[in-house]
Amino acid sequence: MAIPNRVAERLFSGLKRFQPILSSAKARDVNESDTSMIVTDLLAEICGYDKYSEVTRELCIRGTFCDLATRIDGKFQMLIEVKAIGLELKDSHVKQAVDYAANQGVEWVALTNGHLWKVFRVLFTKPLDAELVLDIDLLLLNAKSAADLENLYLITRESMLKSGLYAYHDHLQATNKFYLAAIVLSDTVLHTVRRELQRLSDVKVDVEELREALKQEVIKRDVLEGEKADGARKKVAKAATKLLRIRKDKEDETSDGDGTNGGDVLPSREREETA
Repeated sequence: MAIPNRVAERLFSGLKRFQPILSSAKARDVNESDTSMIVTDLLAEICGYDKYSEVTRELCIRGTFCDLATRIDGKFQMLIEVKAIGLELKDSHVKQAVDYAANQGVEWVALTNGHLWKVFRVLFTKPLDAELVLDIDLLLLNAKSAADLENLYLITRESMLKSGLYAYHDHLQATNKFYLAAIVLSDTVLHTVRRELQRLSDVKVDVEELREALKQEVIKRDVLEGEKADGARKKVAKAATKLLRIRKDKEDETSDGDGTNGGDVLPSREREETA
């Protein structure tokens, strides 16, 4: 992921500045209000938001209040639930933040105690769900590490403008165990495996036989069952159908261009006799 130089410099200097601040606050076990003030400054000095016009405090959502929210050009980008720096981040806190986001129609939520940041993408399904996309500890990040700066960059203003979190989430989905299992068991891959087996051993194996062998002997059951596995299979099947449709359209276009799709075209021998 390419980070603009000026942003990389801001991340480097900001991280060096805030790590001692966060360490001191953690040692003093500061309360939630003080932690929220640190997070607000962090959003401005590290993430690049204007804290006066792009960071909203105590956002009222249906009678309840979300600690912080970032917005660009008037549109909310992320809701942030802040806990005291010494507090452990729990699942109940995540649910609270996700409920805020769902009521506001915001797709990204962050749960933080100042140094720990958990960023979730809200899935507007029934029931409502959220998927963890980023989990970082600012106190453990190395300002000289390109990988650490790339992770930190994901929550910056510049990244949000370029849909950086969306792209990162898509990458995680494409390489997670459920999608990899679904791809391995897809017809396209199984036909390739069968062809290679025939080439190596001259033994003909049925595709369904291969599929069952992989399910029973190779792939773990936990990646084949459940909602995430079902979702992965549906996505792979949808992609395969789309690819077949594109290929068919291209073949039809080629046939039209060659003039081979009409009933007037004579076989080559008949054309020669007619000539």
